[in-house]
Amino acid sequence: MLYFTYTSRLAPALIADVAPNAEFRFIAHIPEHGVRFPINAEGWSGGLPTAVPDPSSTVWGVVYEVPTENVDAIEAVEAHEKRVRTEVETMDRMGQRHQVVTFVCPDGGDDAAPSAEYLKLMLAGSQHWDLPIGWIISLKQALASVT
Repeated sequence: MLYFTYTSRLAPALIADVAPNAEFRFIAHIPEHGVRFPINAEGWSGGLPTAVPDPSSTVWGVVYEVPTENVDAIEAVEAHEKRVRTEVETMDRMGQRHQVVTFVCPDGGDDAAPSAEYLKLMLAGSQHWDLPIGWIISLKQALASVT
């Protein structure tokens, strides 16, 4: 499964905890989508992210190839964070389009204040993969608004 993540599993240690055999494939984004934080999940003080249609934004992340033996674990952790599986088209940095699996809040939900701890994980993963500076700045701004 080609798995696009924009969540805490951007951080290599966190994807390794869930899917130890997953392999990084490429950096990508979902055009015309933004991130909101409507998900209220146990253990996090604040909202967790979901990707939602937004013609003025883009969601950056990475694509991992997740072997069959790790798919159930990915689905379980995403379900715990109240996201469901969906297929989307991403675009890599070379402009190539790719059909991938990602996970989103099924109804988009109402935006809430983000979880600072979760944002820190997203930010660390984004910096690790050297995602675009605009994405990193937006995560830093969101973090500053809740700390």
